[in-house]
Amino acid sequence: MRRTARHLRGGSDGNEQLVVIAGAALLVALAVEGATLLHIRSLLTVHVFVGVLLIPIVALKLAATGWRALRYYLGDEEYVRRGPPHLFMRVLVAPVVALSTITLLATGVGLMVSGRTHGPIAGLHKASFVVWFPAMSIHVLAHLGKLVSKLPRPLPGLGLRIAAVCAVVVAGVGAAVLTLPAADHLQDRVTSHAGFDGR
Repeated sequence: MRRTARHLRGGSDGNEQLVVIAGAALLVALAVEGATLLHIRSLLTVHVFVGVLLIPIVALKLAATGWRALRYYLGDEEYVRRGPPHLFMRVLVAPVVALSTITLLATGVGLMVSGRTHGPIAGLHKASFVVWFPAMSIHVLAHLGKLVSKLPRPLPGLGLRIAAVCAVVVAGVGAAVLTLPAADHLQDRVTSHAGFDGR
């Protein structure tokens, strides 16, 4: 039974692969989200939709990364043997990425719920993006090699990890669909304020 459970989990290699698969899904979604910034006034609905879709994927990636850190600091031999991430990444970049990502998504949801695009929440949303973008860029560049080497490896439990990522993507799409009315309302406010609809 224990051997079967380990086979499904894949150990520290499996954990790393889950982080990489979730990271790949995030990169695709973030690329779409970034493209909306080029015409944010007309693409605000898409921007909000993708932002909501990102939340479950980010949650999975943070959970998998947190599990790896927890097992390392608890002295799990397999995780300790792999060693910790580089000190700069572990002490500075990773906490900034995590906190700024959570703030960015939380303030985005706050703007959608409030139906406003100005005010303190909007200011915090923009400020968190300014912090998040360079930190995330460093994070992605530092781990890009793993994306190529770890993603296609047929490790035990690969199917379950792919299914888990697909499940959170589906959950994200479902949540985004449910919030479309709020996103459309926000889009209408921005369009009306900009005078795009002739009013």
